[in-house]
Amino acid sequence: MCSVINPTADVCVDLFGPMVEFLTPPQAANNEFCVLRGVIPPGCSVPLHSHPDTEDFFIVSGEVQALGQGADGYEWIDGKAGDYVHVPGGARHAWRNVSSEPLVALIITTPKLGRYFLEAGRPLSAARQPITSEDIARLAAISARFGYWDATPEENAAVGLRF
Repeated sequence: MCSVINPTADVCVDLFGPMVEFLTPPQAANNEFCVLRGVIPPGCSVPLHSHPDTEDFFIVSGEVQALGQGADGYEWIDGKAGDYVHVPGGARHAWRNVSSEPLVALIITTPKLGRYFLEAGRPLSAARQPITSEDIARLAAISARFGYWDATPEENAAVGLRF
């Protein structure tokens, strides 16, 4: 049976620069997937990471560079409005917005990854908050509990990402 799902009102989290807004609640028992609206502001990146959850991205507006592992190592691929990006479970990947406009993407993933975002993120605020050592330690502990991998600062630097 088809149904219309109303977006989850005001459930947004700051993922240390990038932001996600929940369009479906990841806690709902009958959800087979979690749908989010993601925003990466200009100059922001998502560090190199992996998780067993598949992610699909439809770029609504803006531009982004997606990092994936190819036959010859990591490579950056440009994406723009209208493009669809599939990230298989277990793939190491990262994102960066080197444009002057925010990237907005529809993200379709698993409820488990949605629950991770809820727990790992911090409340959205008008002013961008600096990342503290406590934030990094908390994120590492949450990632480990979920079975997710986060690159080291050195691994991020090797692919052109600095935090």
